[in-house]
Amino acid sequence: MTSLYPLVVVVFLGLVFLSRWINILNEYERAVVFRLGRLLGKPKGPGLVLIFWPIDRMVKIPLRTVVHDVPSQDVITKDNVSVKVNAVVYFRVVDPLKAVVEVENYLFATSQMAQTTLRSILGQADLDELLADREKLNDRLQTIIDAHTDPWGIKVSSVEVKHVDLPQEMQRAMARQAEAEREKRAKIIHAEGEMQASTRLAEAADIISQNATTLQLRYLQTLTEIAAEQNSTILFPIPIDLLTAFKGSKDR
Repeated sequence: MTSLYPLVVVVFLGLVFLSRWINILNEYERAVVFRLGRLLGKPKGPGLVLIFWPIDRMVKIPLRTVVHDVPSQDVITKDNVSVKVNAVVYFRVVDPLKAVVEVENYLFATSQMAQTTLRSILGQADLDELLADREKLNDRLQTIIDAHTDPWGIKVSSVEVKHVDLPQEMQRAMARQAEAEREKRAKIIHAEGEMQASTRLAEAADIISQNATTLQLRYLQTLTEIAAEQNSTILFPIPIDLLTAFKGSKDR
């Protein structure tokens, strides 16, 4: 029985070594291998990867796009308005060797770069630009962050400013400004309507004034509209010209 102990130990150690040597990588993973501290060729994977531990050491790097939520940052805009801004960054590893060798922790480094760039770039913009021209700022953020992370083997595909939190007093001021702008537009539209109506009335008056019969017919139409109302007695003057027109018609 005692003679079986060495065999059990050997089998156990063999299983341990095999479990460390045999590695299965998914399609979206690559392995950066170091042998005695030195980089061993190109990244390995996907599929079966043999790592001769403890001589070799493997660092597994995922290649899928990472969606990183940048925490809310305090930003003072160019026109001295204090706002809180958060964003989301989409990036992925395109060079696993650089992501391991050139930077200690590429996830943390990219996150810190996104935060500092967000404060720097948005601090150079006015509040109106931050609210209305966000797409332009997104493109600028993406270009700058991607340029800084390129030596680490990181490709930043998109940066989106997600939310801009304004102070309460600024929100009230903007609400008053928007209300004043709506009132101004309403007054302008009303004035334009009055102008068009007066122009039409003037044109109609010119046409009617050129023909006395037309004026009399318009007068009779007005009387008809008044008579349609629920009135018991209607008093109105009869122009002399109206009687003259009827008299002339009778003589003919």
